[in-house]
Amino acid sequence: MNSLMHLLQFTDSAFPVGTFSFSNGLETAAHMGIVHDADTLEQYARSVSLQAAYSDGVASLMAHRAASTKDYDSIVKIDHEIMLFKMNDEARLMLKRMGKKLAELGTKLFPDDDLFRRWLEDIDAGKTPGSYPVAQGIAFALAGLDEKSLYASHQYGVINMVLSAALRCVRVSHYDTQKILFKLSEETMTHFKRASEMTFDDMNSFVPEMDIFASLHERGMMRMFMN
Repeated sequence: MNSLMHLLQFTDSAFPVGTFSFSNGLETAAHMGIVHDADTLEQYARSVSLQAAYSDGVASLMAHRAASTKDYDSIVKIDHEIMLFKMNDEARLMLKRMGKKLAELGTKLFPDDDLFRRWLEDIDAGKTPGSYPVAQGIAFALAGLDEKSLYASHQYGVINMVLSAALRCVRVSHYDTQKILFKLSEETMTHFKRASEMTFDDMNSFVPEMDIFASLHERGMMRMFMN
């Protein structure tokens, strides 16, 4: 029961790490008319999900394994590696802001363990980026949650971030977004099976259109979201 409660807490959209501030490029896609209804939103959310599944998702699993064995050097290495997959400034900013928020919260949730505290000190000192996937891996390991729970939470968060933003900038209803979330959630286990066997050399995140959307958004005049 405790594990289930922790999983719900870490996956809740109200979990205070700032996901509501970002749209993963959706705002630009909507402004350009590329995403304009439920069907195009589903396609976009799936693309975001796939991009994260085999990059951020893999990093979170690797961080979980490193945190489980208290291998701090590997945690720092993973943290640096995942940032190499982020081609635009806003994606890097998103990961670092959310990661640091979770690191700060982690020191409060796990006061008897120094892993988050040490990592946060290195983030503040500029020794490591402090990415959100790594923070998720550490948090789930310290909470005793398994890799499947971590990956499900990661994918849920990525998809729900886009769908929540869509309610503010795309002509869709809550019924539409919940239907999309339900459908895409059923694909998560397939991604997990592949991602759980991947290493740094296997990771990929090639969805260039999203990096274009992000670069346009950085200079855009209409901005509700950070990216």
